[in-house]
Amino acid sequence: MSAQGLEGLDHTVQLTHIWINDLDDRLSWNDKARSYRLLKAVLHALRDSLKVNEAVDLGAQIPGLLRGAYYEQWRPVTTPIRNRNIDQFLARVNESFKRDPLADPAGAVMAVFELLTEKITEGEISDVKRCLPKEIRNIWPESNTVRH
Repeated sequence: MSAQGLEGLDHTVQLTHIWINDLDDRLSWNDKARSYRLLKAVLHALRDSLKVNEAVDLGAQIPGLLRGAYYEQWRPVTTPIRNRNIDQFLARVNESFKRDPLADPAGAVMAVFELLTEKITEGEISDVKRCLPKEIRNIWPESNTVRH
């Protein structure tokens, strides 16, 4: 059996590790499983706050392995969710941390937003932010010109 075609799979696994390691470093958690859980929770909350077309556009720029997690349990007919405010957004993220609550939920979400700003094209981040309520946009750090 040929290994042809597996390069793409290897690459998405590598990119996923890069994203998780980057987030873990930003948070100084030294807990990659927890960092992955945060990334997934924020991606789900973000996805469900966006219109379907925008959620798909964002998903297209996420590494394939993470993209699978991003779309996990998605029900497009229920999005965007109503009452999209910062408290609801943070509560949605915190659902993944019932046993080990986040000390600073807004700061943790900001770290993910910062990661996305560096990894996703500036135009897509601009589109995503434009679709979010102002109070969620307010915790999204400004764009950095350096991309990893």
